[in-house]
Amino acid sequence: MSQTHDAAVLSVTDETFEEEVLRSELPVLVDFTASWCAPCRMISPVLAELAREEVGRLRIVELDVDSNPVTQSAYGVLSMPTLMVFRAGEPVRSLVGARPKRRLQQELADVV
Repeated sequence: MSQTHDAAVLSVTDETFEEEVLRSELPVLVDFTASWCAPCRMISPVLAELAREEVGRLRIVELDVDSNPVTQSAYGVLSMPTLMVFRAGEPVRSLVGARPKRRLQQELADVV
């Protein structure tokens, strides 16, 4: 059985952002992250778990802000991690900071 990317957190870049996020048929949660950010490392396993549970309902991708400044700047992301939900190419929810899975699910319930 072949492994698909759908159940994993996919990395996106300035170059792939439009295709992977803005044109997605599913809502997409973008994790604006950085390798030096401790809270980003804390929320990473939470997002991976959520990606597996929400297959077919929500895509989760991460964008490294250090190597992708165009997208970070376009959406005014200043703090890491920033979690932004996009639906039909538009940002519909923005959450700043790490949080437990249960709280994240509650905060996403009305946009997923």
